[in-house]
Amino acid sequence: MYFLLNLLGVFVVMGVVFLCSPNKKAVKWRPIVSLIIVELLITWFMLGTTIGSWVINKIGSFFTWLISCANEGIGFVFPTAMANETVDFFFSALLPIIFIVTFFDILSYFGILTWIIDKGGWVISKVSRLPKLESFFSIQMMFLGNTEALAVIRDQLSVLKDNRLLTFGIMSMSSISGSILGAYLSMVPAEYVFSAIPLNCLNALILVSILNPIHVKKEEDIIYVPPKSEKKDFFSTISNSMLVGMNMVIVILAMVIGYVALTAGLNGVLGVIVHGLTIQKIFSFIFSPFAFLLGLTGHDAMYVAQLMGIKLATNEFVAMMDLKNNLDTLPPHTIAVATTFLTSFANFSTVGMIYGTYNSVLSKDKAAIIGKNVWKLLVSGIAVSLLSAMIVGLFVW
Repeated sequence: MYFLLNLLGVFVVMGVVFLCSPNKKAVKWRPIVSLIIVELLITWFMLGTTIGSWVINKIGSFFTWLISCANEGIGFVFPTAMANETVDFFFSALLPIIFIVTFFDILSYFGILTWIIDKGGWVISKVSRLPKLESFFSIQMMFLGNTEALAVIRDQLSVLKDNRLLTFGIMSMSSISGSILGAYLSMVPAEYVFSAIPLNCLNALILVSILNPIHVKKEEDIIYVPPKSEKKDFFSTISNSMLVGMNMVIVILAMVIGYVALTAGLNGVLGVIVHGLTIQKIFSFIFSPFAFLLGLTGHDAMYVAQLMGIKLATNEFVAMMDLKNNLDTLPPHTIAVATTFLTSFANFSTVGMIYGTYNSVLSKDKAAIIGKNVWKLLVSGIAVSLLSAMIVGLFVW
């Protein structure tokens, strides 16, 4: 019975997103079905085979190496902070952006990243039927995170129309950052974290195809290469990259502080109206029907709904810490779906981070496309997390 409820949940989530689509007639279902089949095969491969787990771990090791390189630079400037057992979000998740942006700009300078985007995007686009750049972006998000991935392709974004810029904003709600992967793994089971990462990216492709369907002409489906006249010397390029990265850190930091503070302020107002009422509890009540559709029993469904509310109103770290303290008391299915749902950046703060990134690497006018479509970003982020959790739940009981 609970398996069928879990399976029903997949169709319900897809149906809800379809109802939210402003252009239902443009939705193409054949590539969506193809992507779902690919997701089921990937989930089986990762959770059901030894080699699948080995592959994901090797990919994760590369990005862990990138972060360790970034930490060398951070540790030189802030040795005391980096020596602590618990490293603050500013040092662990934001400052590595400076090195990651620089590293991939070096790859772009020598044409390596442009070639990878072109060829890798071509392969995925054959299944997703989306343009090469959007398809490759889904791979970037697996470990780079939304802000880093957007910064890496900022030259590409600068020449896109608003409808495609919105696509990247919507997809960005479903990523995580390799810089905080270690923090996740210290709190929740690794196999579900690594399962969530590729599923989130594929589900982002699926749901953006429903929520913001676009058609790109063949002549427009190209990877932008800056003209040689705009190409600076190598050291000027990497120096500029570092400054771009630092600017992003400052903007994102302001957005995160502001949104978390606003949540606390809103909770204070709600507490005056009704004692003990918080925005987290309101979201928990709203999400409770979807928690049951994860194939959960009554008590577990309400607990996971509570985690959902915490994640959306604050962030996934707070929710994961709560889950960590209850792992010994929960059945495998509940742990699998809860962990998978929490493994993404889908919350209000992330909307601010994406807006801040657009504002810093593009312009205020380009960032306006995010501000006008906040609801689409939130719907997509929540739906991607739910869909990934439901697919993993089908394989763990």
